[in-house]
Order: sequence, then C-alpha cells, then structure tokens
Amino acid sequence: MALRLIPLALALCYCAKALAATPSLEDVQQLLDLSLEELIATPVVTASRQSETRDQTPAHVMVFTREQIRQRRYQNLADLLEDLPGVNFQRGTKSSQFNQFTVQGYLGPNKLVLMLDGIRIGQPSGGNIPVAENLALYHAKQVEVVFGPAAALYGADAVAGVVNIITDNATSATANGASGSFSVGLGRFGSRDTSFFTSAKISERLGISVGGHSQRSDRAPLDEFYPDDFQKVDGQFNGRTVLPAATREAYTGGIRSSSVFARLDLGEPLTAGFYRHRFNSLTSTGDPYAMARYDRAAQWQTTNDTVYARYRHRLGENLHGKLTLDHAQMQVDPRAYYSNAYNDFGRSYSYVQGKRTGIEESLHWQVNERHQVQGGLGWQEYTAIEAASMPQPYNTDLSPTDQGMVYPNTPGFRLDTPHTRFHNLSAYVQWQAQWSEQLSSVAGVRLDRHSVYGSSINPRLGVVFAPSKNHVFKALYGQAFRAPSPEESLSTIGHFDGRQDADGRYIGTHFRVGNEHLEPETVRSLSLTWDWRPAQNLNFSTNLYHSRISHLVVNMPTADVITPQMWLQNPETKGNAGYQFQRGLDISAQWRFRWGRNWTGDLWGSASWIHGRINTGNGIEWQIPYVASRQLKLGTTLRWRDQWSITPKLRWSSSTTNGRTKAPANPLLPAAHCSSTPSAPTRCSTPGAAVLDLHLGWHQLLDGKATLWLDVTNVLDKRYYAAGGGGSMTFWDMPQQPRRWMLTLDYRF
Repeated sequence: MALRLIPLALALCYCAKALAATPSLEDVQQLLDLSLEELIATPVVTASRQSETRDQTPAHVMVFTREQIRQRRYQNLADLLEDLPGVNFQRGTKSSQFNQFTVQGYLGPNKLVLMLDGIRIGQPSGGNIPVAENLALYHAKQVEVVFGPAAALYGADAVAGVVNIITDNATSATANGASGSFSVGLGRFGSRDTSFFTSAKISERLGISVGGHSQRSDRAPLDEFYPDDFQKVDGQFNGRTVLPAATREAYTGGIRSSSVFARLDLGEPLTAGFYRHRFNSLTSTGDPYAMARYDRAAQWQTTNDTVYARYRHRLGENLHGKLTLDHAQMQVDPRAYYSNAYNDFGRSYSYVQGKRTGIEESLHWQVNERHQVQGGLGWQEYTAIEAASMPQPYNTDLSPTDQGMVYPNTPGFRLDTPHTRFHNLSAYVQWQAQWSEQLSSVAGVRLDRHSVYGSSINPRLGVVFAPSKNHVFKALYGQAFRAPSPEESLSTIGHFDGRQDADGRYIGTHFRVGNEHLEPETVRSLSLTWDWRPAQNLNFSTNLYHSRISHLVVNMPTADVITPQMWLQNPETKGNAGYQFQRGLDISAQWRFRWGRNWTGDLWGSASWIHGRINTGNGIEWQIPYVASRQLKLGTTLRWRDQWSITPKLRWSSSTTNGRTKAPANPLLPAAHCSSTPSAPTRCSTPGAAVLDLHLGWHQLLDGKATLWLDVTNVLDKRYYAAGGGGSMTFWDMPQQPRRWMLTLDYRF
C-alpha cells in the first residue's frame, strides 16, 4: 500500500510545479514570509519552561504557528494531534473519552499533559478526558509539542509528552484598540461550528482577551453507510432477550462541544485567566447493537473549568521569579447514564468529579553568559469522586457518604460512592550550560512526595551538539512516573440481576472492583534527534526513541468476592501486573518554496515506524495496542497571491492493533477483521487505510478581512475503520465517517 501512495505524492508535487508555471503579474501583494530559518528560530517555552529556540533544547519539539494552524485547517487539538508523526488517532471509539490515541506507543490522554499558557487543562485528578472538538484552537498564537517524558519539569502524567497552547498577551500589541476574528460554518450531517476571539489593548498596562466556540454535528447515520456492521440484533442480558431485533431503535451518534476563554493582562507582571471546555457524546459510542441501546438521552457530558493567575517578579539583576496559582474542576453531568448489555438495558447512572488546586513558585537565575539555573517548589491538592452503576442520578448537593443508594435487585446492599482526597509536594531544579557555540547540555531532577504513593525522583539529562548550522544533534534521557488515577484505583462497576445461588447469595456479574494498593507506573526513555537543513527552506528531522514502562496498570482477573449475602463472579480489577517497551523512528520534513512572484507553498510530511511489546502479567508478550507499525502523512499548501489556497492532506497507515487478542465468539457482534486464534506476539488488528482530506481557501474577501473555506474530509468517500476492541462487547473495528464537507466564513478585524 505504501508504494501505491508514492505516485500520489509525486502527483501533488507535479501539480504544484504545473501551477507555478502561471505567468506572474506585476501588481502582486506582498507574499508571506517563507523563511524556514525564522520559523525554526521561533521561541518556545514548553521544553525547558523558559524562552529558547528549537535548537537550544535537547527535547524533540514541534512548533505550529498561527498561520500554519490556519492554513492546515487544524480546527482543534484533535486535528493537530492526528497530523503529528508517531501519533495513532482513533476517532469515536471510546464511550467516556470519545477519541483514543497513542503518542509514540503511549496510550491515552492520561499520559499526555495538555496545557494552556503553561497551565494544565486536562483531567484535574489524572484520568482521561475527551480530546476532540472541545479543544478548539481559535485563540492559539502557537502550539508547542514536546515528545517524551517531561516529568522532571512537569511532574506526574508527563509520560508521552506535553502539548502547550500559547495565546497572545494583549498588552504586547503595537497600538491600543481591539482586534480579533469570528467564524461561522455549516456542513454535511447537520454540522454547525461558530467561534469568536477578540483581544483589546486598553492601555500600556491593561489588555483583555475573550473568545469561545460552539459546535454540534449529528454525524453520519453509520447504519446506512455500514449496513453489515449495524444490523439490528436482539439485545440480550445473561442469555435472555430484552430488546427484540424487530423493535430496535435507529442508530444515532451526534456530538456537541463548546468552550469559553478569557485572559486579563496587567502588563508583563500579572496574568489571570479562565478556560472552560465541554464535550457531549453518547454513552453508546463505540458500541454495536448487541451491546447498547442508541438512546439520544444517554449523554456523557464532560465539563472542564480552569482558573489561574500568574505573577512575574524580579528579585535581582539576574534573578527573577514566577508565582502561579490555579484551580481546576472536571465534572461529568450527573444525569449521564448507560443503557447496555451489562445492566439489563436499563439505566445505570455515572458521576465523575475531579478537582485540583495548586500553587508554585519558580525561580530563574542567569549565573553568567554560559550558565543558568532554574528551580521551583509547588503544592497540589486533589479530590476525586468516581461513582458508577447507580440506580439514580448522583445528588451533587450531598456528600459522597450521604447518597444513600443501594444496588438494584438486592435486599438493600449499600452502594458506596468511591471518593478520595490526596496532595503532592514537588520541587525541581534544572541547570543549563552552553559549553561552546557547538555544545550545550541540560541536567535536571524533580522530587515529588505524594500523600498516597510516596516519593518519586525523576531525572532528565540532555546534550545538544551543532557542528554546523546545517546539522543539530540531540540526545535526551528522561524518567517519569504516572500515579494511578482514581478512575483506576477506586472505580467499582457492576450489576445484580436478582439471581441467587443455592445458599441464597445474590450473584453480581460484570463487576470491576477498585484496587487501592496500585503503585505508580515508571517510565524510562532515551531519544536521539537529528535536524538536517540542506537548504535554507528545507528541513529534515529524525527522532529515534526507546522507552520502557514498568509496573504497568492493566485489567486483570481477581478472585471472586464471596460474603454471606453476595457473590461477585469473575470480577476484574486494575493491577500493576505488566510492563511495556517500544522503540520507534519518526522522520519528518518541511519545505517552503516560492515560484515566480505569485506562487508560494509549504510541503510537509512524516514517516513513522514503531515496534513494541506488552506483557499484562501472564508471561506472554503481545504487540502493543492501538498502533500501526508504519504510517505516512503528507500535506501541501499552495497559495496564489495569498488570495487562493489549496491544501490536500493524506494519511496512510498499515494495520492498527486493537485492544484484544482473540476475536469475538458472540454471533450477535459484527465480524472482526481478526483471526479467531491469533498467536503471540500477533494481536488482533484493524485494516490500514489511506484517507485524503482537502481544504480550499478564498482569501482577501470583504476588504481583505475575510476568508471562505471549503473543508472536505475523506474526499474519496472511503469506508474504513478505527481500531477499537477495548471490551469484549465493543466494536473491534469501529466504522469511520464517510465524506463530509463544511463551508466556513472566517472574518478577521
């Protein structure tokens, strides 16, 4: 398949060259700055928590400017992540978080730190959240992506890397007044998307930025496009038909999202902000008819709120500090419920809440021209609630211990609400040295003292060697730990259907019980990066990495729970039973070009390879899940006078491993693209696919302030699948969206 894509890539280049043959005109407007050197020199702050260029940090970093985000049509963080080398993105496969993804083999949002202006905006207590349309990029000045463990600077969960959305300081504008943008989009399958952003410099020391977005889509009726995968079958519970196939409901799978952003700048010293992002999807996401009821009211709505303040202060000529306070809360709407084969197709309510309050003081000391030291001390307080399998909505006016619920179909077994409170004390120090013009180094260490999991030390050591301006070599070793989230350590899920054994015990089925004795996962990683610039506007980047996770938290069977009143049969729990290792290679390239006086362009692409194994505690090593061993991603933006642009993007992957090692035997489930008896290390996998997207822009409208965009995804209307299979009754191969289009008017003022 990869070989068949080469002619398409060559065709894109040929078309670009043919278009360039258009005679140039004398009255062209000023073209965009095409210097790739200036792009590479764009200051980044995420890799070392201070302003530096890409070449100064030993980490593998990618930076996306506002113009790149706009031209490549990264509407949200999911779009951007999907285009990164080493990232496997599976859309619409998982109920509580909607999308699933891996970054260089690391699975899930709980291993990637998401930040806005250096403030965490992920799940406050460390679990998973949706990374989808909710994280829109209307306010982004640039997005910085740091690959690999960054726990020495950012602490727990900085395993796969850090993504930081950077916004503008309103007081940095050259003149007083307001500027901004708004957009309105309509598209296929009832898709609607609006956003706005405005930034006003009121005085030299006062600036305000405000923005927001709202999005919704009915999404495609997948039962019409994939009729074999959405055949209406009986809904069964413990072998008993609850929903006859003839009475089954129509498929539905709509989503909604929104966000609000506000930032206040009092000059350089003080910044305060608020950010809310919200996402709605059905709790039946990723489930076939045999598993769930497609109930439009069964919504999983996640709301994340973050408020923060940062004060920058100077303690001496070469010493300055930064005090940061933040508070975050994530809440799932208490009306969220599941209606599926685990609860008799009735209603089982869930409620999740996570809170974090933090304070950190960091200092930066410029020792001399060649050496600088920075460090910090912080405190974080957390609370979490993980309630599931409830017969009624959680009452947020009562404490977790006062809910007074009992398990249905029992004589009154108390249903406890798992909750916890914990804190963490952190300290870090990092030393950066410029030994010569060609050689620099960084060494750092972070100490975390967790009230539940004890102390953890995470070092970081890196070297940068630049023998010439055309070659930059980097080596970075890092360690990280990930504290188990309350979702993993506390959450208890299960159902009683009223059955009793011969001794009168009530039988509980499909239970997952908590494990408060979990230990943190530990990660060790080594990466080698080579940046090669054979020409001024041509850059190649090669990143070779090797990582190993110990004490891996995995699902595992546990002993039956038997009391005089109940019997939980074949329950599961989370345990530190496994380990995982992976090694991979990501090669990316970017070329900026100009043809004549009218045509400019940007060609980018990446090729990725990964090999890894996972042991879940049974002594057998399997392929790591949710990765394609080979990926190819290509894109180009061609611009004529900055009045027209065309951006085709192509993604190809080999088969992607899914979450299971044995194909389903249930005849009611859709057939899986998997041998019924795969042998280690081969895991069940989902066929690979090539998907082409196209973005057309008509610029300089309405006095040069507006752009009309036509975005077409899956241009060739291909039927393809994402890797699922996280549960025995879920889709193993999740059908993906057919061709979609959206027309958007973007107005900037």
